[in-house]
Amino acid sequence: MKIFVDANVIVSVFNKEYPVFPNSSRILSLADYSKFEVFTSPLCLAIAFYFSEKKSGNEMARKKIELLCRNISITDTNQEMVKKTISNKKIHDFEDGLEYYSALKSNCKCIITEDKGDFYFSEIEVLNSQEFIENYF
Repeated sequence: MKIFVDANVIVSVFNKEYPVFPNSSRILSLADYSKFEVFTSPLCLAIAFYFSEKKSGNEMARKKIELLCRNISITDTNQEMVKKTISNKKIHDFEDGLEYYSALKSNCKCIITEDKGDFYFSEIEVLNSQEFIENYF
């Protein structure tokens, strides 16, 4: 199953943000299971790096990103996705639109985020980390 992980899940792991850290860290660990393929976008990585760097410094943030990128797949974000996001009047947050279309292009079956309301326009399943674990693991 291909799953897309939103930036806030990665940030919660990198910065050990409770109470979501235990579940969000389990989501990222799904990359170790052959039945799951974990994806995120370059934009999510940039957001996660930014918040990790603020808390842990540049060197540690780089190490975290490097480790993560060895274990998950990175989606593409291109001009087509930008145009789709702009033209979709349902989408009010440009960044979330880019992530959504990036997930679709990679054939992800769901988006995992700690703020499900961000993807109110999604036509694929949107779950938080706990819901995904309860339903699929």
